[in-house]
Amino acid sequence: MPMCRAHGELQLQASVLPIDDVLPDLCALLRAETRAVLHAPPGAGKTTRVPLALLAESWLNGRIIMLEPRRLAARAAASWMSRLVGEDVGGTVGYRVRMDSRVGPRTRIEVVTEGVLTRMLQDDPSLEGVDVVIFDEFHERSIHADLGLALTMQSQAVLRPELRILVMSATLDVAAVSEVLQGAAVIASEGRAHPVETIYATSRISGYTEAAAAAAATVQRALDEHDGDILVFLPGSAEIRRTAEKLGSLPRGISVHALFGDLPQQDQDRAIAPSPPGTRKVVLATSIAETSLTIEGVRVVVDCGLMRVPRFSPRSGMTRLVTVPVSRAAADQRRGRAGRLGPGICYRLWTEGEQSALLAHRPPEILDADLAPLALELAAWGVTPAELGWIDPPPAAAYAQAMALLEDLDAIDTTGRITPHGRTLAALALHPRLAHMLVRARDLGLGPLACDLAAILSERDVLRAHDNVSDPDVRLRIPLVHGSRQPPPGHYVDQGALHRVRQEARHWRQRMRVPAAATSDDEQSGLLLAFAYPDRIAQQRGARGRFVLRNGRGAAMDARHVLAGEELSVVADVGGQGTDSRIFLAAPLSRADLERHFVAHIATETDVSWDGATGRVNARERRMLGAILLDERTLADVSQETLNRAALDGIRRSGLGALEWSKDAAQFRQRLAFLRETEPEQWPDVSDGALLESLEEWLGPWLDSARGRVRSIDLGEALAGLVGWDRRAHMDRLAPTHITVPSGSRIPVDYTDAAAPVLAVRLQELFGLPSTPRIADGRVPVTLHLLSPANRPVQVTRDLESFWATGYFDVRKDLRGRYPRHYWPDNPLEAEATRRAKPRQRDG
Repeated sequence: MPMCRAHGELQLQASVLPIDDVLPDLCALLRAETRAVLHAPPGAGKTTRVPLALLAESWLNGRIIMLEPRRLAARAAASWMSRLVGEDVGGTVGYRVRMDSRVGPRTRIEVVTEGVLTRMLQDDPSLEGVDVVIFDEFHERSIHADLGLALTMQSQAVLRPELRILVMSATLDVAAVSEVLQGAAVIASEGRAHPVETIYATSRISGYTEAAAAAAATVQRALDEHDGDILVFLPGSAEIRRTAEKLGSLPRGISVHALFGDLPQQDQDRAIAPSPPGTRKVVLATSIAETSLTIEGVRVVVDCGLMRVPRFSPRSGMTRLVTVPVSRAAADQRRGRAGRLGPGICYRLWTEGEQSALLAHRPPEILDADLAPLALELAAWGVTPAELGWIDPPPAAAYAQAMALLEDLDAIDTTGRITPHGRTLAALALHPRLAHMLVRARDLGLGPLACDLAAILSERDVLRAHDNVSDPDVRLRIPLVHGSRQPPPGHYVDQGALHRVRQEARHWRQRMRVPAAATSDDEQSGLLLAFAYPDRIAQQRGARGRFVLRNGRGAAMDARHVLAGEELSVVADVGGQGTDSRIFLAAPLSRADLERHFVAHIATETDVSWDGATGRVNARERRMLGAILLDERTLADVSQETLNRAALDGIRRSGLGALEWSKDAAQFRQRLAFLRETEPEQWPDVSDGALLESLEEWLGPWLDSARGRVRSIDLGEALAGLVGWDRRAHMDRLAPTHITVPSGSRIPVDYTDAAAPVLAVRLQELFGLPSTPRIADGRVPVTLHLLSPANRPVQVTRDLESFWATGYFDVRKDLRGRYPRHYWPDNPLEAEATRRAKPRQRDG
């Protein structure tokens, strides 16, 4: 792929302040102060020397807790420090990560992941025996790091004023960290990094396939042009596999290794281990390799410029992984991997123009994350977010949604205080949804199945489809965990994910003290998922495969799947955008289980409302689980007042068009509008706005007899109440419904235009009429629409006399040609009006 060199750009020049030079000052500072910040930008060197330097200080009597954001980094840091002191891990230096711990009685430095620190604080808020807590790689701003720092600061302020807190950051806004630490001193180490030359792409890359192809091509180029190992940054495991496929078979002595969080530990260790003499390796890694660990031998970095991050939506209550461009800070971190051991090269698969558009820093995870675990930890700690110090406080909307979920899970009460059940969930150090499922399942004797489900839901999907449309039925995964069934046709098993799921399931069976089972009763999967995801209980709606969730969101699956025909299901994994999100994992739920276990959440609602489609008030009692309608029945014993109020409110919302206006009723209203046009003070206002405002006055008296069937009301008679019986005759005289013309016909007057009522009449029926008919006591001439024998307009006039004198003869000439059998006299004023083709012949 074409690349270009950045003009004069030789990055990461050596500094006069390597990490070793600042350690004495840092140790002296922590002797005197309890809070400090170490700023060590990319390439600064091994910051894991810091705990070893502190351990050598005479004033340190207890342990040092050092936080790393990832399990791989924690194990690597502990291993590196152990080698420095000539010991195995678990001696002076140990680590604690999820489902793995190597700590012994002599351990003085514990490298832990951030969730482990939170658990330690919940178990012992004073951190008795701990002298220093170090937050490494804090610039990554994970939600666990923010929470851990907030809780540690409060512990220090309330219980342990002598506890030391050290925040180590590379590319973070140091001023903000120092401020939240109440003005803590900052020590900077610029490091001794080697220069790294940066080469940008000459054209923009679009799409993951193109990115994988570009990465593979750049690796081939780097292998030909440079020495040393190559580290390639890609957004996820799928892109890593795709790039590995495109690399194909490399020359002998060059190996390819994947490096991402879900890999087995031995595979991760092989990826970061030094290459044997005379060999080279290519490491295809996610952002896990940005910080915290050094891959020995790397001289070239190839960066695709993308990363995958979780993004939580408070609106939908769902988290999905999204692929986003890296920040400039992350790009610098990645580039720095090439300058650890000597001068290096960094190939960036984006242009210099795109570089300037990158965000300076990745937004803190706390602003986009699912806050349910954090909310449970704060409830267990006994505080609200406002009582702690944050660099960025949790967003109010997302936190409120998290609290609502915890209440649904019975983890907190209505006041926000943690319940005994909530403390049980918090102690499991698992997402509250899955922890709640495990506890409820154990009580029901379904513990083994719950442990399987918790493991399946915690890892990447073990079941893959050749056409990428995997069957979402979670019950298909359970036998795979136990090795009792082959995958269904068109599917295959992700063996790495399956291995991790089995490990996780064993862990939870031991933790929950439930017996191991050869199989699990997977037919109860829907019930257990409902405990974990009560907001995602789903009901089929409309077409097969389309569902509405309890929270009101839509979701869908391919109609070919068996689950697509279930009345009730529970959705465990859903993503995508649009009206209906795509369902990735679900299980059926029986009505009996729903009624039995969620009866407290089912609400009975009485709905008395206007139905605009039928024009009547419907009274129904509904049993609802959120947005899910379980059943309903019609109510007969509803008060007349309730029916009337629902009708009036519904009509106001829908407008007068919702009423059924007969021809006579519409004309009555139009006649009133005409009269108000001529005499505004004498007649009522019947405009839409006025009638909607006065519904109680003119329509209300008629509602009692209608019993909600509003369209049975004669609206003309209802409007007549605004006039009064004593004025009806006056109204009929001023605005007659019909006018009798010389032929004897009674022709209706059209009052649609209140300013100009219309009389549409055939021309022959007006013979002998000298002038235009008038209404409103002769004040208003009607507008005559003169019609042909076929009832088509031939003339419009309000001056019939003038028409007879001039216009008639032109019209007569045309009509005689078209209607020769009809009567067209020379003198219309003396002719006899007729409804027929010609006047009747008179006798004698």
